[in-house]
Formats: sequence, C-alpha cells, structure tokens
Amino acid sequence: MLDRIKEAVEEYGEIMIRTDNGTEAELHKHNTEFLEDDVIKVDADDEVHWVDGNKIEHFWIHYDF
Repeated sequence: MLDRIKEAVEEYGEIMIRTDNGTEAELHKHNTEFLEDDVIKVDADDEVHWVDGNKIEHFWIHYDF
C-alpha cells in the first residue's frame, strides 16, 4: 500500500489519506517525505506531522471540475 501511496503522490502531486482511526490528511509532493520504517513526514506551514504508513486504510484524489 505504501508504494502505491508514494506513486500516487508523485503522479498527482496531492492525495488525501485516511488512517485506521479516521484521521484524514493531505499529502503534497512539495512537503511530503517518505522516511525509513514506513514513516511519512508532512511538513505543513506551521506544523510537522509524522504518519505511520502502515496505518493508512485508504487514499484518494479529488478532481477540480
């Protein structure tokens, strides 16, 4: 799953994720880093988040129409 998420961030530039506890987050190509041990680091404007990549239940993209 984590490999698919990496590929989707690279391809689309932005994806949405939902973790196993229901937390949702956006991953953007410019501020997301995939670290060792399946950890995803998201460097937001005024916060830094570390997400356990093994806890992601699903991801999606949204299109602008």
